Amino acid sequence: MSLPIGNHGEKPSLPHRVFITGANGFIGRTLFERYKDLGCEVRGMDLQADPERDVIAGDLTKPQQWQAHAEGCDLFINTASLVSLSADWEAYTTVSLVGVRNALDASIQGGAKRFVHYSSIAAMGYNYEPGADETAPVVIGEHYRYGVAKGASEHVVLAAHAAGEIDCTIIRPGDVYGPGSRPWLLEPLKMARAGQLLLPNQGQGIFTPVYIDDLVDGTLLAAGLPAGSGRIFILWGDEPITCRDFFRNHWQWAGKKGNPPSIPLAAALKLTHSIWWLNRKFKRNNEVSPDTMLMFARKGGFSIENARKHLGFEPKVKLKEGLRRSEAWLREIGEIA
Repeated sequence: MSLPIGNHGEKPSLPHRVFITGANGFIGRTLFERYKDLGCEVRGMDLQADPERDVIAGDLTKPQQWQAHAEGCDLFINTASLVSLSADWEAYTTVSLVGVRNALDASIQGGAKRFVHYSSIAAMGYNYEPGADETAPVVIGEHYRYGVAKGASEHVVLAAHAAGEIDCTIIRPGDVYGPGSRPWLLEPLKMARAGQLLLPNQGQGIFTPVYIDDLVDGTLLAAGLPAGSGRIFILWGDEPITCRDFFRNHWQWAGKKGNPPSIPLAAALKLTHSIWWLNRKFKRNNEVSPDTMLMFARKGGFSIENARKHLGFEPKVKLKEGLRRSEAWLREIGEIA
């Protein structure tokens, strides 16, 4: 497995030991395997243990369960997060603020040289200007809770960097897809089968995909190059696509013709707010929410010039090829015939 190369031909430095939170997740697992293939010793934490991979059971909000496992790791990557567009404020606050501070403390006490935090483009909200970069405002307010929480988590990390506690880097991934993706392959396919895949505004909102291997390349560069220190990097595939065109794949994989159904955004917000309220009342786990509709109504893509300039980041897997690989994986695991 080869290393990505920076824009001046430099290779990112590799840590001797890496610790990854959320090590069983889609991104965490892929990072784990990449660093391991490159010869690093890799450890991790997730809600479920995986002893064969040296991943212990733990929760970001309960560092006593796992903190000692991070000792001696010179790179600490925090991918663990509350990945939901429908949770309540208390859950977001606990994981995105208290949990991230716990991760910082564990990395510092364990002797890490660099702390890499996974945020999200959601931190920029849904109403940003097309082509927005890392200088654009983060979202605040009562709506788009996942994005607000991610922006707040960035503040915790940047404050630690500014105080000289530890060298920090923040990654804002686009919509990460590829073999193994639950949010953007398995869940939409399940909703398409059930006829529940609904898009606002004729599906004209913009989806911003990044193939998982490209994201990992960008992370290795950001974590291993001096230019990554103290910076936020937006990493995505630089190929905007309408939600209609992206999710048409899932609709057709589910054996349906045409495109997913659509209603005006205002109607979609009212409908999903009612569904979200009922799901909370009856304690049903479901990602249908107004924030999902707002995310599917975004106006454009993002700039990756910052990552190009400082890291030499350039997406390699074009969307057409990424979708082909994704479909092949879904067939391999029996999700589509």
